[in-house]
Amino acid sequence: MARHMWDARRTRQKYTNLPDSLKPTSIHEAYAAQEEYWRLAEPVYGPIAGVKVATTTKVMQQLMGISHPCAGAIFSKTIHHSPARISKGDFINLRAESEIALKLATDMPADQAPWTAENVVRCVAGALAAYELIEDRGAVYTETQATSMIVENCWNGGVVVGPVRAVSPSELIGVKGRQTLNGKTAAEGKAEDPYATLAWLANLLAERKRDLKAGMIAITGSVIPTFSISPGERAVFTVSGLGEVVMDVV
Repeated sequence: MARHMWDARRTRQKYTNLPDSLKPTSIHEAYAAQEEYWRLAEPVYGPIAGVKVATTTKVMQQLMGISHPCAGAIFSKTIHHSPARISKGDFINLRAESEIALKLATDMPADQAPWTAENVVRCVAGALAAYELIEDRGAVYTETQATSMIVENCWNGGVVVGPVRAVSPSELIGVKGRQTLNGKTAAEGKAEDPYATLAWLANLLAERKRDLKAGMIAITGSVIPTFSISPGERAVFTVSGLGEVVMDVV
C-alpha cells in the first residue's frame, strides 16, 4: 500500500485511491501502512519533525465516509520559515491551509496517555501562525477515501512557520486569524481549541506506541478554508497575539 502511494507521488501521477487489491480493510491497517510510507519518505524529506491533523470538518468527514479527523507526519526538510518562497513546480497541485501550530517544550510519551486539553498545556513551549502545504495531487475530494489518504500521509507537503510566541490557553482558544492574498483580505476565522487537537494527536500516536518529542511542531487544523495559490502571489496569515506567517509562491 505504502509503496503504491509513494511511487505515485514521486512520479507525479494524479491522485487516485488505492486499487481494490491494495485497499486497507480498516483505519488501523491504513495507519500501519502510513508508517511504512514514512520509512520510504524519510530518506528524501528527512526525519519526522511534527504532526498534522486533517479532515477536521464534518463536511470533509462526510465526503470521505468517516466520523473523525485523520493524522499524518511533517518531515524536517519540508519545514520552511517565514517569509518563505515556495516553488509551485515542486508540487503537482499545491493548496494551502492557514493554521495555528503548537511547538512542544517537552516529550509527550505514549505511556503517559491519555492526554487531555488540560494536561498537554504544560508540554507546549508556544504557538505560532503557520501554513500547511497540501499536496493532493489533483484529487477529486468527493471521491477520495479516507483510508487511501491516510496511507499517503494525509497529503502533507510541508509547512511554513512563523515565530513562536508564549501564550496561555485563554489567549489561544478562539483566537482570530485573517488571511490576505496579494494584500487583500480573503477570509477570516477563529481557532477552536488547539490544545484539544494536540491531545487527540498524541493519543492517536500513543495507540501506535509512538511518542511526540520536544521541539516538534503540531499543526492543529485550518482556521481559514483551504485555498489554491499561484506563482506570483503572496499569502499572509495574521493571528491576534501571534503575528504573521508569509509565503510567496514562485
